[in-house]
Amino acid sequence: MNARKKIRVGIVGVGNWAEYGHIPALKLLPQYEIKAIFSRSQEKADAVAARHDIPHALNSLQALVSHPEVDLVLVLNPAPSHEEAIRAAIAAGKDVYSEWPLTPSVETSCELMALAEKAGVRHVVGLQRRLGPDYRYVRDLLRDGYIGELRSVRMHVSVEYFQALRKAALYFTVPKENYSGLLHIYGGHFFDAVFTMLGHPTSIGALAVNQFKEVTLIETGETLPHTMADQVVVNGSFANGAVLSAHLEAGKRNNYGWQLDITGSTGDLKISNGTSFGQAFNVIEGAQGDGQAMRVLTIPEMYNWLPPSDLGGSQLELANLYAAYAQDVREGTRRLAPTFADALAMHRLIDSIELSSASGKRVQTSPAI
Repeated sequence: MNARKKIRVGIVGVGNWAEYGHIPALKLLPQYEIKAIFSRSQEKADAVAARHDIPHALNSLQALVSHPEVDLVLVLNPAPSHEEAIRAAIAAGKDVYSEWPLTPSVETSCELMALAEKAGVRHVVGLQRRLGPDYRYVRDLLRDGYIGELRSVRMHVSVEYFQALRKAALYFTVPKENYSGLLHIYGGHFFDAVFTMLGHPTSIGALAVNQFKEVTLIETGETLPHTMADQVVVNGSFANGAVLSAHLEAGKRNNYGWQLDITGSTGDLKISNGTSFGQAFNVIEGAQGDGQAMRVLTIPEMYNWLPPSDLGGSQLELANLYAAYAQDVREGTRRLAPTFADALAMHRLIDSIELSSASGKRVQTSPAI
C-alpha cells in the first residue's frame, strides 16, 4: 500500500461498537476513508452505510475482503466469528484489524498470526487503551523516574455492565466458549494498558468467582446458565520484586469506575475514572517526596496525536490506535499499533489467571509475556 494515500477501510460487523466507536474514530482522522461495510443482513448493511455515507453496503464477506477499494479489513463481530473474517482478509492479501479478544483459542490465534506473517500482511488487535495520551504520558513518567523504583501496583475495576439482567445484544457475553466475560474483555483491556506501562508480572495467584449463576435477557425474558467469573481478584509480583493487587467486578450498581495506584520509592501516581467505559476521561494525579498532597497532572500537548473533536474517552482511545497504525504504515514500522502478538501475550496471561483460580496454586507466567 502506498503510504502517501489514504487507508481505505472495509468493516465486518454493524453492531453498536462499530457505530459508536470505530466509525467516529476513523472519520476524525484524515488518513482514512471508510469504503465498505458488511453484514449478512443486507438491510442492516444498507442502513449503517446510509447513516454514515459509506459507499458500498455488502452482504458477502468475500465481496468485502476482495473489494478493490479496501486496504484494511476491520473485524468487529463477536469473538467466535473473528477467525472466519481474519482468514478471509489474509487470503485476500489485506491488512487486518481484529477486535479484542482475537479468538477464543490461543492455538487458533497463533495460527492466524503465522498466516498473516507468511502472507506479509499487517495485523492489528484492538487493545487500544495503551495508546491513549494519558497512558503514554504515565509510561514516560515511570521511565523517567517520577516515582523512583516501582514498589506496588493496585488496580480496581468495577463495571456497571455484565449484570444478571442483560440486553439481548449482549447475549454473546454469556456462553463460556465465546471468551467474552468480565475477565476476558475488561480484564484484557485494562491489564494490557497497565502492563504496557509497567511490564507483565512474573507470577500470579488468582481467585475467580461466579456470583451470577443465571443471566436473563431483558427483551425476551429468556434465562440462560452463566458460569463465567464476575468477580476476579489477582495478586502478583514483577521482576524487580514489586507487588500487584487487582480486583475486577461486574454488575456494580453504584460507584463504578476504575482506579490505578502506583507506588514507588520516591513518589506516587494515580489514574482514576468514574466509568470503566464511555465518554469520561481519566484523571492523572501524582506526588513526590514525603507527605505531599496528590495533584492533578496535565498531559503535555506533545502526547496529542489527534485533531480537535467532541468525541469521548473510549472513542478517542480507538482514534489513537488508528493514528498509530497509520504512522506505522507511513514509516514502514510495526512499533506503535498493537499486533496479534500482543493479543497472544494477553490471552496467555488470562489463561494463567484462570489456571491459578482453578488449581488454587500460584502460577509462573509464560516467558512469552
